[in-house]
Amino acid sequence: MLHFPNAKINLGLFVTEKRTDGYHNLETVFYPLRMLKDALEINLAATDGQSNMRISGKVVDGDYTENLVWKAYQLLAKDFPEIIKPINIHLLKSIPLGAGLGGGSSDAAFMLRLLNKFFDLNMADNTLAQYALQLGSDCPYFIYNTPQFAKGRGELLSPISLDLSAYSIQLVCSKTHVATAGAFAQISPKAASFDLRNLVRLPIAQWKDEVINDFELPIFARHPHLQSIKEAFYNKGALYASMSGSGSAIYGIFEKGKRADFVTDDEKEVFYFE
Repeated sequence: MLHFPNAKINLGLFVTEKRTDGYHNLETVFYPLRMLKDALEINLAATDGQSNMRISGKVVDGDYTENLVWKAYQLLAKDFPEIIKPINIHLLKSIPLGAGLGGGSSDAAFMLRLLNKFFDLNMADNTLAQYALQLGSDCPYFIYNTPQFAKGRGELLSPISLDLSAYSIQLVCSKTHVATAGAFAQISPKAASFDLRNLVRLPIAQWKDEVINDFELPIFARHPHLQSIKEAFYNKGALYASMSGSGSAIYGIFEKGKRADFVTDDEKEVFYFE
């Protein structure tokens, strides 16, 4: 059985509070980027065989037993030992890693969805989301995989009626690695300056002054070339441009059919979606 875990972008991201458990509360809108995706396949292992996992495509650091896909399998196998049998897993990575696009979280959530369907576990989405939260703060989002307003650690989700299909989206993924923990350490939490649930009523051309990613200020200070990518988007006619998550991907939203003149090279990858 084959699924295609997709990326996401953040439309605005406000870090609102440091929690006593060490996490941060935030407010953001997750928007699925379905055109950028990995491939995840599972099938039954040979009789009396053991489960195994193979990763191809983009290089993923560490042993496969550290991958969230494997951890998702182990999580359900532990709770359904009589139902879930040994399987072969193949993950083909295409989504850039460490770019704020949620690739690893998407892979994990899609693995839960795959196992639920493959082994007829018949779990509802809210139950799958509870399992997904054990794997990562934004993993529950990919169980639903529709535009969502998120609060808390990113797990408190409310659907939002937002459709960007009338626009073109361009994505520039720098090879710069931005450490999420370090990025959070540079932020002073404060109340959101704009209610992102009102995003649908605000013309995209007006998002620039209201829809802010709190990570941009400290990260751009350390990595000014990321800021230059965002500025280039606006110089080339983007209606809105922003960093996704804690970076380092920068995206621009254009009128249909328009784009900036970035090219893929050793320092960055460029994606364009109509």
